[in-house]
Amino acid sequence: MDLTTTYLGMELKNPLVASASPLSEKVETVQKLEEAGIAAVVMYSLFEEQIIHESLELDHYLDYGTESFAEALTYLPNVGRYSIGPQKYVDHLRAIKKGVKVPVIGSLNGVSSGVWVDYAARIEEAGADALELNIYFLPFETDMTSRDLEDSYLRFISNVREKIHIPLAVKIGPYFTGMGNMCKRMVEAGADGLVLFNRFYQPDFDLEELEVVPNLVLSTSNELRLPLRWIALLSDRVEADFALTSGVHTAEDAIKTMMAGAKVAMMASELLRNGTEQVRLILADMKVWMKEHEYESIRQMQGSMSQQATRDPHALRRSNYIKELNSYKDLP
Repeated sequence: MDLTTTYLGMELKNPLVASASPLSEKVETVQKLEEAGIAAVVMYSLFEEQIIHESLELDHYLDYGTESFAEALTYLPNVGRYSIGPQKYVDHLRAIKKGVKVPVIGSLNGVSSGVWVDYAARIEEAGADALELNIYFLPFETDMTSRDLEDSYLRFISNVREKIHIPLAVKIGPYFTGMGNMCKRMVEAGADGLVLFNRFYQPDFDLEELEVVPNLVLSTSNELRLPLRWIALLSDRVEADFALTSGVHTAEDAIKTMMAGAKVAMMASELLRNGTEQVRLILADMKVWMKEHEYESIRQMQGSMSQQATRDPHALRRSNYIKELNSYKDLP
């Protein structure tokens, strides 16, 4: 049974990739993932805010006595467990590379261009096999147009692309007016791969303390549907390697991901919830399913349910809307 696939020019032993998460905080955990069969690991993210914070501290000590230092730092969020310095991130990536044989993908999380993007080159120098650029931006300003937002993304991608020679994947959210066109433009700006989708974590309100509080909720298989649909629509239209993230929990989820046209299925919530051994179980279940349905390889199924390959190309578009609404009759 051939489970191999390619992603960002890398030959992978199977399509399961650990996405950016606390799973990569310890070398030992990454080694356990490798032993369980994971094909590649995306490092947890190095945040733009961390690099800016370090730069402000450096400026402070170079120009001691200014009144702006403390005030400037208050504008930067406390990144908690991700508060290690940028250099420690690079050192940790280097240690993981020495500790495992599977590809290790660095992760840079930001919203703007600037000197801080030089860390993309440092991540490459540390031995990363590729870089995932995780763009997380909330365009709440009323004077910002969709074109302004898109152009800022493209400048950001172009600037990072200029800094590195390794493959570049871009992880985005689903909230673009013209998703297909934007994906095409991101590839033209230098993206080799597209990761769909970033989960925009939503804060909650504490009614007793009257405070806005973070509230992390792990994904479920139901969240697979949104990226599944978009990859099925775009994988034949955009010249990029697609990765699906958010909602991959079972062998069936991973197989659907491949059939939509993705190269890899990224997962974190399932592994955080149930442990690294889930990788081994999912791979075993995938082999059973493939044998029962007479699939010899992952490549054989990749893209077989994309819009251009499916028997009903309208099923993924608006024409299936009314049919889906009427399916309530089939609910228990």
